[in-house]
This record gives sequence, structure tokens and C-alpha cells, in this order.
Amino acid sequence: MVNCLVPTTQLSIMRAPSLLLVAVSTLLAPTVLAVPSYPQPPPPPQQPSHRPAWRSVTDAIVRNIWSPPVQSRPEPAISALPHPKHSGDVVVRFNISNSQDATSLADAADTLFLDLWEYTDDWVDIRLQGDLLPSLLGLLPSSLHRAHSLLMDDFSLQHAISDTYPSSRSARLLQPNSPTHHSAFGPKLGTSSSENIFFNDYQPLSVIQPWMRLMASLFTTHVRIINIGTTYEGRDIPAMRIGVHPTNNDSPTRRKTILITGGLHAREWISTSTVNYIAYSLITGYGKNHVITTLLEEFDWVFVPTINPDGYAYTWETDRLWRKNRQQTSLRFCRGLDLDRSFSFKWDGANTRSNPCSESFSGSAPFEAVESKRLADWARNETDNNNVDFVGLLDLHSYSQQILYPYSYTCDQSPPNLENLQEVAAGLSKVMRLSGGRYYQSAPACEGNVGLVSTGDRQVFPRFETGGGSFLDWFYHDLKVKYTYQVKLRDRGTYGFLLPRDHIVPTGKEVLDAVIYFGKLLSGQLDLTATEEEQVELKQPLQQDEENMTSIDVDGEVEDDENVMVELRRRSRI
Repeated sequence: MVNCLVPTTQLSIMRAPSLLLVAVSTLLAPTVLAVPSYPQPPPPPQQPSHRPAWRSVTDAIVRNIWSPPVQSRPEPAISALPHPKHSGDVVVRFNISNSQDATSLADAADTLFLDLWEYTDDWVDIRLQGDLLPSLLGLLPSSLHRAHSLLMDDFSLQHAISDTYPSSRSARLLQPNSPTHHSAFGPKLGTSSSENIFFNDYQPLSVIQPWMRLMASLFTTHVRIINIGTTYEGRDIPAMRIGVHPTNNDSPTRRKTILITGGLHAREWISTSTVNYIAYSLITGYGKNHVITTLLEEFDWVFVPTINPDGYAYTWETDRLWRKNRQQTSLRFCRGLDLDRSFSFKWDGANTRSNPCSESFSGSAPFEAVESKRLADWARNETDNNNVDFVGLLDLHSYSQQILYPYSYTCDQSPPNLENLQEVAAGLSKVMRLSGGRYYQSAPACEGNVGLVSTGDRQVFPRFETGGGSFLDWFYHDLKVKYTYQVKLRDRGTYGFLLPRDHIVPTGKEVLDAVIYFGKLLSGQLDLTATEEEQVELKQPLQQDEENMTSIDVDGEVEDDENVMVELRRRSRI
């Protein structure tokens, strides 16, 4: 028997409008300040306050409940950026078709310390100073001189960077004196992006963390804030644990838990927003949607919007394209470690050329990156001391629209449950395509790190960066979690890491459908051989109050489902 406390939830929702009217005014003021400075019109003159005196008392109570604890390290002020970052930079795509081209490009990128944005088995995207392009081409074979194209020129890149920050319209709506600001966090499932201002824009830490506390305060029956640990610069790594526990079991079994993470790489803002979107949908769907209610009773869901708060804050304050954490290295002018190369399983930093200035620098030893160590310690403690049984991981990244599974460190070894990993990945891909019209390729993570080399009947590219020490492999191998995936979200290169904010809700919807499918599989409510009709039925309860958000994949062709399954069977025989 499950203790279902829906009446308390409903009571919280009934109190929400009056509470939110007060709370959001205190919580959202930092939003306007938490972005780099751009020319803005002068603010309107302040109007005299006509609020009754008793309102100051309620404000004080709200601040006392929801204000963050006093930190030993104060948040830095947001400074103006008179000279835009990455001025003169461009993003170039190289189409690779053979081993020689792939090897030459990997060596040249390593020599010039270029920023590899993304790579698949067809193409490689690189950001570099425009005037360095001739030098790069000089290191490459002539075939690549004709096999590259400009994805973003200097102007397009600067515009895309600027466009990811909150719009001036949203900033006005978030002002306390706006007549619509109270609906920003309204507890409604399936609201459109125009109705829910929180998901109209990417949000800084100064908004995300109060929003998380607000969710826990409004939905006390099934939401709790937990702390994963502390970052290198002293910030907390907050998470939301969402679930409903049975209360009539004297000897409870280990609580099955699914972990969903984002922001391992600081510049991948869409991953953080998507984690928040899924969490919000599950929180507000409990007691209203049968599918969601069942899954919250079956599992605990832990959502970590950003594992890398230091780097995420730095992308808002200084450098939008920062990837690593903000840890000091042996080179004073090159800070940061790649958190996704810092875990202990098959860490290979000692055997690879690694420079602190590299975007994939893994440090001088496993777990040297503070945030990676904190995450691993927390997960170990949960399993050893808190009766937690992790059954699944979805680690969200961007970009390239891929669903990757172990192993990352090599393509020469296959995980014991490879066939199941492949089938679940194919199912996730199909659900996401049905939801948003976007094709997500499923593949082993090692193929996401490499170019083209022949190994028997397979062709695998030489590595563009090491795949050892990954979060994906560590969680799968060391914690013995059978279903672990890295999901690279939209798009396939049109915008790269600078996905426009109007993609936040569509991306959130397609990943939400995949998360529900994932949960139903792990709970045994749906088997791996589910038909497309069954998957459509799975989606319908979630979207009964939503408008149709189906879109066309402009970044790449959609592959036929039958071809995907044929490819999976071919891989299984290799």
C-alpha cells in the first residue's frame, strides 16, 4: 500500500498563487543582472510603493524560508563585457571519409589546441580564430581542403552567443511589478513556452537554485532538495529527489533510483534546462497524471541540473563557450579540468598527451577534478549507506542528437548486456522521434569519440579525444548500473552549443517522453519488444493537454526504423 498524499499537494497548489506573488518577486530580481552587459534602454522611473505595511512582514518570512544559506564565498558581481569574447572566431565543419583524413585532422587539432565542438562518424566541427584557418588547412591533406564548410562566421557566432541570454521581454515579465510575473512558476503541467516564462529562456544559477527550493516548498509530499557536494570554488551542487515512499513497510527494500544529470560541460545550457523541464513535469504531474504518479511511486528520481556550477556560472559571467570546471591547474593561465574525463574507470590521462590548455584535459590523476570526486562519493554513499539501488542513468549533453551507451573508453570491449543496451537505446530513439520529429542516432559511446579505423568487419575512426575516465563508464562498471546512457540533445550543428531558447520546450518534451519510456521499461510495465502503437499509447497521456509540437529535422535526414534495427542486429553479430 502506498501512502498517497495528493490532498496535501492540492492544498499546496491552492496556496501557490498567493505565495508565488510574494516569493517570485524576491527570487527573480537577480535574473536581469545575471547576464553579460549589453546596451539596454534606460529603466523606467521607480513608482512609489503603495503596499500595505503588513506585506513587509510576509516578505521577511518568505525570504527566511527560501533564501539561500550564508556562504563562505560570496557570489561574484556580474561585470560588464566591453569586448565580446570569441571575436573573430568561426565554426568549421570537416566531412571525413577515410582514415588518413581523420588522423590528420585529429593531429592538427591537437597541435593547434583547437576547440573540437562535436564529431560523429561523418563530420567534425571545430571552433577557431578565422585567421588560423589557413594554418590549419596547411596541416591537412588536400582532400580536406575541399571537404569543409563554414557553419558560423564571426557575425553569426557572436549573434548566436548573444541570443542565448534571456530576452528583454522575459526580463520585463520577470520584474516584480509585472502583472504576469506570478504565472512564471505556476504549477501547471503541459503549459506552453509562452505561458511558462521559466522555460522561455535559459536561466542562471541565481534563478535555478531558488526555483528548486520553491518546488520543494510547494510540493512537500514528493520533492526534497539534497546536496551532492561542494565545488572547487565553494558552491553547492544541489539536486532534487522526487518520489513517494511507502510508509507501511518495517523492512523496506532498497529504493530503486534513476539519476538524471546535466551541465557536466558548462556551455551545454540545453542539458541544464532539459533536466529542469523533466523534473518540473514529474513534480507537477504527480496526482494528476496516472503514468507519472505510478513512476514516482515506483522509483526515486534524482535530478542534478548542473554538476559543474562553477563552470556554468562562468559561462554567464565571462565566457559563454567555457567547457571545463574552474579548477586551478599547473599552468596559471589555463584553468579547468574536463569532468567527463576525470573518473577512475579506465582513466588514461597518464598515457595520453594532455595539456592543461586542452578542452579535454583530464588532470594528473583520477578524480583530481573536485566535482567528479564529489559526485562519485555521493553515489557511493547512497548505495552503501542510504539503501539506494541505482537502476538507470541519463546523462544529458549537447549536441549531435545521439544516444550513447558503454563503453566510452574502447570499442574493442563490449559490455555484458550489450544487446539490451542497444535495444533500449533504439527504443529511446524511436520515442523521441515520435515526440518531436528528430532522429537520434544510437551507438556505443566509443564511436562518439573516434574517427575511422578498420577492426575486423568494423570501421572505427582514430580518436579525436580520449574516451577514458568517463562518467558513463564509471557509473556502469563501478556502480554496476545496467542501463546507463549519455544523451546528446539538439541540434546537429546548425547552432551547436548555442541552441536558441525557443528549442527549450520542444527538446524538453521529447526527452520527457523518453524518460517516461525509460521508467516504464525499468519498472517492467513495458518490455523491449513494444510496438510502435504501444509507444504512441504511452505518449498520449502525457500530451493530452499539450499542443502538437512535432517539428521537422532540418539538421539531418531521418533514418528508417527498420534500417536502425537491421544495423543493431549486424552489430550484435560482430
